[in-house]
Amino acid sequence: MLKAFASYRGLLALPGARTVFVVGLLARLPFTAASMALALHVVIDLDRGYGAAGLADLMLTLGGAVGAPLLGRSLDRFGVRPVVLVTGTVDAVFWIGAPYLPYPWLLAASLVAGFMGLPVFTAIRRAIATNIPSDQQRQAFALDAILVEVVFMVGPAVAVGAITAVNDATATMTGIGVLYLGAGLLLTRLAPAGASDGAAAAPKDPAVPEPSGRSLWLRPGFLLVLGVSLAANLVLAGSEISITAVLRGVGDTEWAGVCVAIWCAASLVGGFWHGATSRPWRLPRLMLLMGLTIAPVGLAGHAGWIWLAIAMLPSGFMCAPTLASASEEITRSVPPSVVGQAAGLQGSAMTIGGAIGAPLAGAVIDHSAPAWGFAVTGLVGASLAALTIAYQYFARPKPTAPSTEEADTPATV
Repeated sequence: MLKAFASYRGLLALPGARTVFVVGLLARLPFTAASMALALHVVIDLDRGYGAAGLADLMLTLGGAVGAPLLGRSLDRFGVRPVVLVTGTVDAVFWIGAPYLPYPWLLAASLVAGFMGLPVFTAIRRAIATNIPSDQQRQAFALDAILVEVVFMVGPAVAVGAITAVNDATATMTGIGVLYLGAGLLLTRLAPAGASDGAAAAPKDPAVPEPSGRSLWLRPGFLLVLGVSLAANLVLAGSEISITAVLRGVGDTEWAGVCVAIWCAASLVGGFWHGATSRPWRLPRLMLLMGLTIAPVGLAGHAGWIWLAIAMLPSGFMCAPTLASASEEITRSVPPSVVGQAAGLQGSAMTIGGAIGAPLAGAVIDHSAPAWGFAVTGLVGASLAALTIAYQYFARPKPTAPSTEEADTPATV
């Protein structure tokens, strides 16, 4: 156990490493509360249904999915400071002004705010890729995944508690706007001192040709990692709605939050193991196990919430390692000068996966049974992982038979 902690102590001892993780923890807080706050504002303050609330969240999500790669490319080209200051200001203006907009204007503003949203996740992944030595990036991405779990356990709960306490979302949304502005200022700490941080991400070997945007994302290996990132969030989003559906069927709906918390705790343990072990599992294997272990858990849910929580432990253990490994694979597969663009593409893939997962599971549940929500989303994720494994196997260079001259030549040691 002491040896496991030692790998993280060495990471945190690196110059600037603690700043990256503290900034990442604090800057993500408004992001995790935003979607829930917007939905509750539409339902409570505007007195519209949950369908209207979901549409507002969808506009925010679509804008983010389109804007993430462009903002990531801007981080590479212009550096951290100008991008996060502009986007942080846009977010602050939106969240402070959103409570006073009529619903049609709120939808349009949500799309713009999503497109120009503060690129927190992209900036943090880029900072890890460019500031942390390659031999410690696995620990860095694992620790980052752990912190993401912690923030997502806190942010939505705080937003719901604050809004329901006063039955009004205006104050909470204003607070989120102020936090976004503060998050933008915090993210400027990731810029290297004394130089243009856009130049800090330049390729280490100037002889290596710079890839164009198309050559970056059209490579099969890169696309498959994006596919696994999409699959991971699809499984997570689909599982969350499936938990509620299964427990509602057995009269244990009030325990859904506890099951999610236990699931997150298992993910924290898995993330710690992934960063500490000397023999980490590869991304396709992690995703395959995550999908296969989540697929049958709905059957256990029929016995009650305790059995559902226990059945979800194996898949939970795979969550943080899968997300951390995906981020590591994405950033390792491209030159440092385009890490922001690559991380932005991964962010878009994960956003799309989350946007697909919940409606997919919901449609399956409506037309069959709650347990099938887990089964379908889990098998979709496992199938994309299996496709990646097959590609890696068939794309592996085959050994060539030695020629006659080589066979007759004495071997040298």
